[in-house]
Amino acid sequence: MPDLAPLAPTRPQGLVDILDRILDKGLVIAGDIKINLANVELLTVQVRLLVCSIDKAEQIGLDWWRFDPALSGGAARVEVENRELRERVRLLEERLERLSAGDAGEG
Repeated sequence: MPDLAPLAPTRPQGLVDILDRILDKGLVIAGDIKINLANVELLTVQVRLLVCSIDKAEQIGLDWWRFDPALSGGAARVEVENRELRERVRLLEERLERLSAGDAGEG
């Protein structure tokens, strides 16, 4: 009778293995919910869900979180602060030039 044992030991896939596979490949769930009353559409809810790693999302061209003001508010605040600081430095440099020019005219 032939031995039917597998050549390599097998183990059941754990949650980590399953999540790794989903995040690596991606998982899309799409669906619509429509509520009608007497053939009149009252409500439509469209659900689109993509589960994947950030690397995978960027590979397929999804990077909306980088530009969403609600999610990238910190970056916008830093940009405003940088502009204000650049303007202050510019004004200080102008004052310094005027003071230097005044000292040079006296000497």
